[in-house]
Amino acid sequence: MRLPLKSLHAIIVAFVFISGCQTLPSYVKQPLAENGELYLYLQPLPQEADRLSFALAGISATNKDGSDFPLMLELKDLRGSDAQRQRFLAVGRLPAGDYTGISFKVNKATLKTEDGEASLAIPESAVRTDVSFTVNKKKALLITLTLNYKNSLRDEVKFSPLFSTKIPGKPVPGLVGYVSNYADNSLTVVDKQSMLVTGIIATGRGPKGMAFDQLRRKAYVAISEEDAIEVVDIPTGEVLNRISLNTGDNPQELALSPDGRTLVSTNAGTNSVSIIDPVSFFETGRVNVGDGPSSILIDPTGKRAYVFNTLANTISVIDLSKRAIVSTIVTEPWPVRGQFNRSGDALYVIQRLSSYLTVLNPASLVVTKRKYIGTGANAVKVDSNTDQIYVGKQYEPWLAVYDPFSFLPGDSIKAGSDNAYLTIDGEGNNLCVVDAGRKSLLFINLVSRKVVGEIDVGEAPYWVSLMGER
Repeated sequence: MRLPLKSLHAIIVAFVFISGCQTLPSYVKQPLAENGELYLYLQPLPQEADRLSFALAGISATNKDGSDFPLMLELKDLRGSDAQRQRFLAVGRLPAGDYTGISFKVNKATLKTEDGEASLAIPESAVRTDVSFTVNKKKALLITLTLNYKNSLRDEVKFSPLFSTKIPGKPVPGLVGYVSNYADNSLTVVDKQSMLVTGIIATGRGPKGMAFDQLRRKAYVAISEEDAIEVVDIPTGEVLNRISLNTGDNPQELALSPDGRTLVSTNAGTNSVSIIDPVSFFETGRVNVGDGPSSILIDPTGKRAYVFNTLANTISVIDLSKRAIVSTIVTEPWPVRGQFNRSGDALYVIQRLSSYLTVLNPASLVVTKRKYIGTGANAVKVDSNTDQIYVGKQYEPWLAVYDPFSFLPGDSIKAGSDNAYLTIDGEGNNLCVVDAGRKSLLFINLVSRKVVGEIDVGEAPYWVSLMGER
């Protein structure tokens, strides 16, 4: 049977949409239920350890009854030269309860010498590190490991790993950042100053977009696979509340008004936008929009929301006080995201299947400029200090920088392998890039245009929000 052209087109468009503005796996972990989850991060190795390489065969946690529970290795082969930063080592779901130790099985170790790499003798059995910790139901626990390099390497002929352990304390609220990990049902808590992971927050299934209330120190997280929004207290890292949406809403991204009194959610499953009171945690209004609403942006005045309807090739402009659409703007193919300039009189829109970045006048809602940038634009960020525009593309390791007046491209910045989302840490003057390909968060200094830090995060990272974000 031959399909009508219109039906064939719809199938192709749906396939591209499912492929996503970011590459997300089809498998999302099941909820923790009665279990908890343990994360192990290896702290940076000392400079002197750059000659050492070793491979892990396994890591296990031992409970108070003596039962061993294997963890999943995230990093099997460690080279000292690659471990000068913190690394995500292992993770595992464990029965709730008390634990007494973590064991490490090494299957290979070498040391660089003047004559080349020399094999080191390794223990036949797993080496245990004694540490007392408690795994709680439906909670994630982070333990950091510090390798005692000198005592682990004996006479430069034998390697037996000795670790000290630490459960990090709560970070200073003003230094906190969260990365949402869609497939892991978690938020990675980062200290943006030290550029280290300081905690893990377990969430519902499929966390995606987030919004930080900087004044009230709360984070709102879209839980896409459970039709809900979770509210997290940033100082404690505890989930305070859950806002239930309609069945099938599949919330994608969130935006919070400048005064913190209105929260909006794009619901891709029902082609709608929820308007929520973040104080009472109730939905107070709902507006139907175009097909495939993905991202959303509230203007600097807090009066209007701009909804990017990816499948419909439109932007719905919503009057938040009236809870109604005041205009629908037709865009080029596949609008995915937008950013306002510093003065709020220009809206930059990227369209993934178009080769052009378009500039809209928010007052007249007409296109004033088009700039060729090539297809595949996936992320955009405007620096409110300089108005420079940063554009990232999926599967391209470079970020393009554009001058807002001439629109001539400036420096290209070497970034990640799959630049999924961009934001700026106003206090550190760093561009933060979610690299979905490497499963990491990059910090790029805006003066040197160089990567100054990288943090390992979870599976299918989607979004980053920071205290002090600009």
